[in-house]
Parts: sequence; C-alpha cells; structure tokens
Amino acid sequence: MTSVPVIELNNGVRMPQLGYGVFQVPDDETATAVKAALEAGYRSIDTAAVYGNEKGVGQAIAESGIARDELFVTTKLWNSAQGYDSTLKAFDQSMAKLGLEQLDLYLIHWPTPARDKYLDTWKAFEKLHADGRVRALGVSNFQPAHLERLLDAADVAPAVNQVELHPYLQQPELREFDAKHGIATEAWSPLAKGGSLLGDPVIADLAVKHGRTPAQIVLRWHLQLGNVVIPKSVTPSRIEENFDLFGFTLAEEEMESLTPLDRGERTGPDPDTFNAA
Repeated sequence: MTSVPVIELNNGVRMPQLGYGVFQVPDDETATAVKAALEAGYRSIDTAAVYGNEKGVGQAIAESGIARDELFVTTKLWNSAQGYDSTLKAFDQSMAKLGLEQLDLYLIHWPTPARDKYLDTWKAFEKLHADGRVRALGVSNFQPAHLERLLDAADVAPAVNQVELHPYLQQPELREFDAKHGIATEAWSPLAKGGSLLGDPVIADLAVKHGRTPAQIVLRWHLQLGNVVIPKSVTPSRIEENFDLFGFTLAEEEMESLTPLDRGERTGPDPDTFNAA
C-alpha cells in the first residue's frame, strides 16, 4: 500500500498529509463511503458535528478492523456550541456518535466573530487536551487576525488551520502566517466547487502531460505546497483516483504555472462575516 506523507504537528503529533473528507455525505451513506476510503488506503478521516454524519464515520471505523492507532480522526465544533461549558458538552456528544475514547484532532469550525466566543471555546479545548481526550487542537476558517488574538490568549497554540484553499484561492499570506507560527495549513474544498477549476487549460494541459486527471494534478500541487488535503467523493473509483498521487511529481516550473491562477475566488463563506448558528 502506498505510504502517505506525514506532517509533524507543532506538538509532535503526526498527521497524514492526505485524508478523506465527508462534507455533505448523508449519514446513511457515510459508513459505506468511509469503508471505501479505508480500503483505498486513507487513514485520516475528517468530519464535523454539523455534517450530521459522525455516527456513520464511527460505524465505518468500528467495522474496519483497522487498529485505532493507525487512524487519524478529526471532527469540528459547530458555531452554536461555542462557549466553555457548551463546548465540553458538544465534544461528549460527538465522541458518543463516533464511538471513540480519544480524538486525534478537534477544530473550532468557524471563528464567528459576531459571537466573540472562540477564546472561551479554546479554554475548553485546552482542558480536553490536558485531560488526554484530544491529541491535537486546531481551528478552521481562521484569518490571521483571529489567529493573532487566539495565540495571544492561548496556553496551547493551534496545530492546524483548515481553510478553503485551491488554485483559484491560494491564500499565500494566510499560509505564510500559519507557517511562521508553526501551524499546519489544511485545505478544504481543495478542488473548488462547481468544476470550473478542473477545466482550467493550465491544469488540463498538465493532466495530459502527466497522463493524470485534472483532480490528481491539483491534489498533487497541494501536497507539494505542504498543505494537508482532504478530498471528498462517494464514488469508489474517484476515491481511489484521489489517493493515487504518489507516482508522479510536478516540476518546479509546473508548480509555478499554477500561481497566476489565483483569483481570490471563494466558493464558501467569508470567515470575517460568517456567523451562522
């Protein structure tokens, strides 16, 4: 089986650089999809409370026969549960659905600045970490200003920042901030939404040149940038295709040819204004 590169987080925890995401996968389809991902070789699974499919993820893990220490499981705290006591309660609920004793990575899903609760939330995260219930702590969709405020108040620095990131939204300043502070950048929606990215002529030409699909070119670009990446599909052939990234390399000039594609184009919400409950 292909060996997935591993990122060492700032607390020494090792995280696979390639994982499998289950955003928008219905709970009753999640176990089948995650089993297909595990069979393809994925060992990192990313879910969230708001996805409504933690139970399906837990079922797939329980039925996989794979040793728990070979798996890396991430879930996220939803916005309405932010705050110290409510975070601890929400964590217990997620763990019951996942059927796990310990979580590998717990993320604050959005900063939701209008709530102004992520500092209190982080204190609860630090308690969960101190109690040994979570191996690593992180955030999702945090901008540099959110991170600076968190870092100033935190006893434990976030290990991961999971953000929308793809060739049309490359976020170089955010990635630089993360790197400067020892925070791993993880890409959600790594292939963007809507399919226009995969039809881009620059990416299409590289796909033909390497005998690969456009999706494989983009995912390989992520890996070589150093991003953690979590592509999502429920189609077994596509799940396998998205894992098959290690038989080729993009040359430096090929990597650079994708840089001008950056449009600052979000397909998801703006973290500075998104405050949904």
